[in-house]
Amino acid sequence: MYKKELYLYIGDRPVKAVVRNYKTNDFKALIEIQKESFPPPFPSDLWWNEEQLKNHVALFQNGALCVEIDGVIAGSMTGLLISFDPAHPEHTWEEVTDSGYIRNHENSGNTLYVVDICVRPSYRKFNLGKLLMQSMYEVVIHLGVDRLIGGGRMPGYQRHAEKMSPQEYVQSVMAGDLYDPVISFLLRSGRTPVAVVSNYIEDAESQNNALLMEWKNPFK
Repeated sequence: MYKKELYLYIGDRPVKAVVRNYKTNDFKALIEIQKESFPPPFPSDLWWNEEQLKNHVALFQNGALCVEIDGVIAGSMTGLLISFDPAHPEHTWEEVTDSGYIRNHENSGNTLYVVDICVRPSYRKFNLGKLLMQSMYEVVIHLGVDRLIGGGRMPGYQRHAEKMSPQEYVQSVMAGDLYDPVISFLLRSGRTPVAVVSNYIEDAESQNNALLMEWKNPFK
């Protein structure tokens, strides 16, 4: 089981944070976080449901993390283990995560794959996304797998799709000429680009593309 306690700051005020595995009695709060993080017109059937959350806890609790601020669950991150071949990066989110149900989790997998990360909007000033990502890196090291990997949305791409390819857009973000709220966040959190994956998930802002990004276990 994972549990980490630390203090975060809002101005000069320290606030206690706890990162831990989520459990059955956290499900209601986790679904509320999804509703707040992905409001309409985001499809409500893509929010977590209880069956998915039960699978996360039962099949791979190491990959089911949440963060509390002053006792309030403010964000979560979920992963599963897969056997990943870097030479063949093409896949969809639905295929690799079993549509969020993770029934394809492999205990002997070599890669921790990010299923989802979300933080309540009112708590984003605490940089909890980065905290959750760093915590999942610790899970990678604990399990001794090769890497953490996941597809990052490219929400800024829609504004540039007529004049550049997804690959050119990523190159511009990497060069610092453009800013993308997801890719830039993942870069700041320690992730590095692997490949652009087309038709990854239905996402108009990203034109259905995602940037596959990894964090390699430094002890492997």
